[in-house]
Amino acid sequence: MFFQLSEWVFYSILLRMINISTPSRICLFGEHQDYLGLPVAATSISLRSIISGKKRYDKQVIINLPDINKKEMFYIDQLDYQNSRDYFKSGIKVCKESGMIFNNGFECTIRSNIPIKAGLSSSSSIVVGWINFLSFVSDNKKSITAQTIADLAFKAEVLEFDEPGGMMDQNAVSFGNTLLIDPLRKNLTKLDIDLGNIIIGDSKETKDTLEIIHNCKDKRMQILSKLKKYEPNFDLHRSALKNDYNFLNSNELELMHATIENRDVSFAGIAELSKKDFSIKKIGQLLLKHHEILSNKLNVSTMQIDRMIEASMDAGAYGAKITGSGGGGCMFALTPEDPNPVCEAIRNVGGDAYVVKTDRGTCKL
Repeated sequence: MFFQLSEWVFYSILLRMINISTPSRICLFGEHQDYLGLPVAATSISLRSIISGKKRYDKQVIINLPDINKKEMFYIDQLDYQNSRDYFKSGIKVCKESGMIFNNGFECTIRSNIPIKAGLSSSSSIVVGWINFLSFVSDNKKSITAQTIADLAFKAEVLEFDEPGGMMDQNAVSFGNTLLIDPLRKNLTKLDIDLGNIIIGDSKETKDTLEIIHNCKDKRMQILSKLKKYEPNFDLHRSALKNDYNFLNSNELELMHATIENRDVSFAGIAELSKKDFSIKKIGQLLLKHHEILSNKLNVSTMQIDRMIEASMDAGAYGAKITGSGGGGCMFALTPEDPNPVCEAIRNVGGDAYVVKTDRGTCKL
């Protein structure tokens, strides 16, 4: 009788459904800066991915992806990567390395209302949710912190495949709400603030995230290496840029001036967000200035996104900017209480518009 009862308990646990919900994010300030070690401010938003699954009796892992009409299948003890972004396998691998044990496989379904490859961290939302899901279905079920989830997701998504991104995305969607991230000091500050209505404008333009990040990151890292060689005391966090650096050509000098200007606008935006009585109008003005640098000097925006931002401002938005690596994807706008005029303006110039709010981080439902 004891054996039968224990067996029943085991299989009831095995068949228990786990549901994990994880937000997407927008970058308020610090776009194209976290991988340079500069601070960023990101906000999680109410476009979310949901993973629903349970353990299996065997070792097979089945992942149903109905939104893109795909299904992935492999075995829990066969984790050789089949492609350069094999995140489900890499997630299991890094969780195993952290001490989690998986003797059984599992089956799950992943759904999302986050636009894909649009600058809202759709992939990081799923990877963070996947790590959270794995912590609940591991044989030695572990209660892990938001920071541990973010760290494991960063390993699974970035380090395992030698990709160029920073840690903003994984931290933002793991912790939720508005997060100030200082990569150099490894410091996170969570702000419980209300940004009101946030309008996401989707340009519906496809983009190559990795190529854009590689171009922006690699070029500036090479310039910074030159600067350090000729001026060892140069500090990207504090130093101004001189105009008489004859070891930099005009294009390099222009790119670094844009980087410093971008840094200073981001510092101002983060400082304003940190105030108890911050001004949403001032935040909006700084967002617009941030976008102008990204568009006109770092060249990561598009004509369509610029049109959507101009239309948003004409319709009464406090401010707007591109979000994500650029080259397509989404922008966002902060708006007064009635978001409808801004939504309509974005749709009138060919974009899709969604009203969202700041939202909580990854969680079990």
